Amino acid sequence: MELKKIILIFLFISITSFSNAKVIEPKNFLTSFDVVRIQLNALKNNDKHYKDFGIKQVWLFAHPDNKKVTGPYEKFKTMIYGDQYKLLLNHESSKISLITNNLDTYVYRVEILTKDKKLFYYEWHVKKGNSDGCNDCWFTSAVSVPVNQGNTI
Repeated sequence: MELKKIILIFLFISITSFSNAKVIEPKNFLTSFDVVRIQLNALKNNDKHYKDFGIKQVWLFAHPDNKKVTGPYEKFKTMIYGDQYKLLLNHESSKISLITNNLDTYVYRVEILTKDKKLFYYEWHVKKGNSDGCNDCWFTSAVSVPVNQGNTI
């Protein structure tokens, strides 16, 4: 059953995001980990499908309460291009590790290897919420400032 779910999620993500170049909408079957991975993959390939595709994808998974502070979209996009988050754009690789969780909140450590081979990590908070017909879905509620781990080489 679990393998079947993973295969369905993989197919959904592959078909939706790559062949059609459409953003993935929040869905009940996506896990908190799925949401972080979808956002990181989009940011890694920010301009692959069209300009700022990745930022648009991340915006869709921003928690509704967060959008009240970081929105509208144009303001959110400006924030992502700021010093705190621009390291995520077109990064080389990422690693996600669970720090803590409860029923409706997960906190992940997200390590980012930047284009210039520097290692940073963020704390990525994912929380359940309701938005545009997706009730009880996972959304990003907070992302910390990056912590510099230095050069990797």
